[in-house]
Amino acid sequence: MGDWHRVRGVDLVGACRAFVSVSEHGSFTVGAAAARMSQSVASRRVAALEERFGEPLFERTSRRAVLTPFGRDMLPTARQLVQAADVLLHEAEAVKRKPWRLAVPGICSTAGLARLVAEARGLGVTLDLRVAPPARRRELLHAEQVRAALLTVVPDDAVWSVPLGLAGAADPSVKRVYLETLRVGRASSGPARRVWIQPEDDVPHVRDPLTRLRDAVGLRPAQLVTATDLTTAVAEALRTRDVLLCSPAQAVELGLHWRPVGELPLSRGYALAAAEGSPQHIEARLGAAIARCLGSESI
Repeated sequence: MGDWHRVRGVDLVGACRAFVSVSEHGSFTVGAAAARMSQSVASRRVAALEERFGEPLFERTSRRAVLTPFGRDMLPTARQLVQAADVLLHEAEAVKRKPWRLAVPGICSTAGLARLVAEARGLGVTLDLRVAPPARRRELLHAEQVRAALLTVVPDDAVWSVPLGLAGAADPSVKRVYLETLRVGRASSGPARRVWIQPEDDVPHVRDPLTRLRDAVGLRPAQLVTATDLTTAVAEALRTRDVLLCSPAQAVELGLHWRPVGELPLSRGYALAAAEGSPQHIEARLGAAIARCLGSESI
């Protein structure tokens, strides 16, 4: 009874595979081995198929399995079914191996991105990363040039949050850096110290509060600078007393001393968005790996 229901259901392909293989080899023993199943399984599947059809497929002798006229008529269709199933299985494997093109921020280190790709591969996901600034990541997603993107969002909408602070070449010897300490006084000598915003943080929910704070504490407009690229901003922080707005992980990578901003908390927020469907299955599988890549302390 069990074989009857399986033939009517999902095991129809397996039964037809046994039927085709036995017919091609003229033997249940050899045909079963070629189909990578035991002789008893092949016999049981063919018998269930015969019961379902109500007609014998083979004339069984002690040495050979010979097709009946009904079996010969059924063989071409059964072979087509097996071939179609093989094509379907091959396509399924190909789709699973298809790279998952993902747009990611440029703030992730090469080592961090490599670990993300490696961890994804271990979970059966092949990632094809596209590194791009915030606006470009959104464009790539809307143009469906990537399957998903890590988009910059306000902290309240974030799945991953990354703290931001100020980092410089010299150890400030304080727990927090207050922006007001960069104000140029009458007795100050030398150029005014600047705060460099890297392209990843040139977004309203980071840039605007910092701009308002700059004005509130009396800094000059030119003391808050948006860099065209991260390398330029880091070079200025290394050669002068300027500071870079960055995450703790970035500061460690760049050899800078990081402290949180004293006057207000700042953070990057990220969420995964997909061009089609929901990204929750990828988020569930790769959430921890993405968090580590971004330098986020929580998911």
